[in-house]
Parts: sequence; C-alpha cells; structure tokens
Amino acid sequence: MRSAATVLAAAATFALALLLDVVGVALARHQHRSGNPGHKPSGDISLWIDQQQIKMFSGLAMEIYAIAEGRVLPYLLDPEFENKLPIIPSEVSHVNLTWKSGVKKYYYNFFRLKSYDESILKTPSITIKKQGRVPKRPKDFSILLPCAGNSGIAQFGISLMIETLKGKPLNGTPLRLSLRKECTVRVSGRFMDVTSLNGCSEPRSSRRDPGPNEDACVCQEPNPGPCPDGYLGPNCKTALCYPNCMNGGNCTAPGVCSCPPGYQGPYCEGGICTEKCLNGGKCIQKDICECPKGYFGLRCEFSKCVIPCLNGGKCKGTNICRCSNEYKGNHCEIATTHITSQRSTCSKPCKHGTCQSNDTCLCEAGWYGKFCHKSKPWA
Repeated sequence: MRSAATVLAAAATFALALLLDVVGVALARHQHRSGNPGHKPSGDISLWIDQQQIKMFSGLAMEIYAIAEGRVLPYLLDPEFENKLPIIPSEVSHVNLTWKSGVKKYYYNFFRLKSYDESILKTPSITIKKQGRVPKRPKDFSILLPCAGNSGIAQFGISLMIETLKGKPLNGTPLRLSLRKECTVRVSGRFMDVTSLNGCSEPRSSRRDPGPNEDACVCQEPNPGPCPDGYLGPNCKTALCYPNCMNGGNCTAPGVCSCPPGYQGPYCEGGICTEKCLNGGKCIQKDICECPKGYFGLRCEFSKCVIPCLNGGKCKGTNICRCSNEYKGNHCEIATTHITSQRSTCSKPCKHGTCQSNDTCLCEAGWYGKFCHKSKPWA
C-alpha cells in the first residue's frame, strides 16, 4: 500500500505543477492587481479553487482563479493550455470549486461532462444541478472523477456556458476543457490503487507476504469489488456528501444530510426561525433572518420608510417605495387610473383628487371634502 507520504507527494506534485508551470504568471498578475493574494473578487462573477484544497495538496495558501471579476483569465483561452496541464493522479478523486455571481445575475449550464474511455474513468459528475443560477454569495461544489476499476489514463471533457440575465454569453465562454485522469490498479498480491475501489484485489487467503521493499495491504474481507457510487470505506458503508453537511449535520446517504434541530436545507445550510421572518425576509441560520432591502430587525419587522408605503407598495430602501402598476407617488398614494375607472370604484367622482380603493378620495393640494369638492381658502 502506498504510504501517506507517497500519496501526499504525488498530490503536491500535481498541484505545484499546476500552480507554477501553468497558471503562475496569470495568477501572479491577478494578485498584483488585487493587492491581496487571498482576496475574493466581490463585484462580479468569479470561479476559483479555494485555499483549503490547494494548501492540502501543496502546502501553499493561495487560490487558483478561472474567472475573476467577470473575466475569464487568459491562460484558459490559450490553445496550448490543455497540453501543458499535468495528468491528474489517481489520488485525486474530486476537485472542489467555489463561485459566486456578485452583484449581477448569471446563469450556468454544464452542457458536457464526458469520459472518452469509460473502461478507465466513469462519466464525471458534479454535486450541483447541471443548469441553474450562479449563487450570489460564495458557494462550493465538486467535480467527481470516479475510476472504473482498470488501470490507464483516460481523457475527459468539461464544458461550461455562463450567460447574463439577458442571455448574453460571458466573454470567454463557453469554457471547453479536455483533461486527463490517471487510474491505477496493481494486482498479483499488491494493493489496488483505484479511486472508487475500496476493497482488496484478492481474498486474504491468497495474499502473498510483501517483500522487504514493498508496501503491505491487509485485506479484512474477500474482494468485494468497487463500492457503489456515493460510498467509500472498507465495507462501503460511509456515504459521501458534497459539499459537506454544515452546522453539525450528518451525511446519512449519498448527497443526503440529516440536520440537527434548528437547521434545514440540502446541506443544513439554512436555519429554522422560531418566529417567522416578516416582509419577505429569509431564515438563513437558526433564528436569524436575512431582510430584503428596506427592512431591518430580528424578524425584518421594521421598515426603513418613515411614512409607510400605501396600497400594497413595498419599501425598497430608506424612504423609497416600489409601487404596483395601479399607483404612483413617493408613498404609492396616487392612483394611476383615469376618471372612468374612478366612477366604478367611488360612489361619486373625485372632482379635485384621485379615487382610492376604499371609496375615498385623495385630494390635491388646496382641496378637501369627501369628493375633494371644497376649496381651502387658506391654501
């Protein structure tokens, strides 16, 4: 069996080659512009491999960006880029990515996830829907690269389209990447090093003793073969969830998180609020509401509009009301209906005002009375 040092060294070699030989110049330029190697762009769409995974592979605390502040980095557009990439070693079974849309809205489509040799590498998969909206805030997802149980190097393709709200492709997309993944199997008494294979190559009774310069593999059970997709471990009983379950949740089945009291969501990322969030607020953590623009408070119960918005209007900022089509004005107090519609909702037409939905008139300056028919001599 390969030692932990051997596995980490192979992974580190892969990550360092990627960092230094392929994207080093582009990444260094991006960091120079941002002034902070760990800075995440906040204004526009970004896609990157986070520090945690890079540090796990190489010990370097840095990020690799594919898209930064709405711009596909130049090295991805280089025709020779794919030829410069090292082969992904068998120890690397998945790649964790993080992305966010920033202040704009973007939609994505992974329209190609393909293995060109499924006898070596199964079809790659992702832990999110193949199509959808890029999340506004940073969110993780993974590209899974499951080996099929045979040795070799397989080529696989990933294609990603990103479009704006108006359906216009982001410059530089679609991204079409063709990469290579290694899967290795060592038989005849040696350990089977396959990403998705967690058993032994032979029953224990037929395993020969390793030589002095060989790694040993202790097989506890007869060869069970590859684990089903979504499971790992000696007995294939450990379920996989990507991203990991949050807030103390447990992965009870592939992609299924069991959440502790007070939390909910596919990854236990959302909370349960004892008291309902008001005015369109969203419960994001246990008893924590995320309020829409124009509202604040523990339950979003307070409005930033000093004068309340009338006639179904919504407060969208400090003293800013968003009115329905039927009303206008700073506080949605003026109906946009004409005199003909006034007669149908008010018992008599408003002479110098606007008919409201409750059979009352909103009078213009200088007029008063039930139907705004009396002049204010002091006005």
